[in-house]
Amino acid sequence: MQKITPFLWFDNNAQEAAQYYVSIFPNSRILKVAHYNAAGPGPAGKVMTVMFELEGREFTALNGGPQFKFSEAISFVVSCETQLEIDRLWSALCAGGKEGQCGWVCDKYGLWWQLVPPLLLELLSGSDRDRAARVMQAMLKMSKLDIATLREA
Repeated sequence: MQKITPFLWFDNNAQEAAQYYVSIFPNSRILKVAHYNAAGPGPAGKVMTVMFELEGREFTALNGGPQFKFSEAISFVVSCETQLEIDRLWSALCAGGKEGQCGWVCDKYGLWWQLVPPLLLELLSGSDRDRAARVMQAMLKMSKLDIATLREA
């Protein structure tokens, strides 16, 4: 068991969301589903939490009600090695959600993801400051990141 686990608060669709994430990320699975009992606070028998794993990282999703919503203040960075991986995940996560800027995408549950090639950090932190500035300018014009365009910058 990992020491720190992201805990995601959903209104009433935690299991649906967990199943969705498991379906789009390889090496992922549902680990455990717990239900509310007569003690509450949710209706007895309703899904309370879902423990799931995405690419070896454990998450817990809670059906906690509508009190809290996700925001861009918390997002998950996904290291994408290829443009094909960026395109596939972007399409899946954007379905029913919305595009952000600079590789950010909000899924249909309101959770934010950053689909980023490792190359980006290399280009932005390299010793060629002029190139880093060109890469930054190119990135700021993008929604979904385009590896070829970043390389060309």
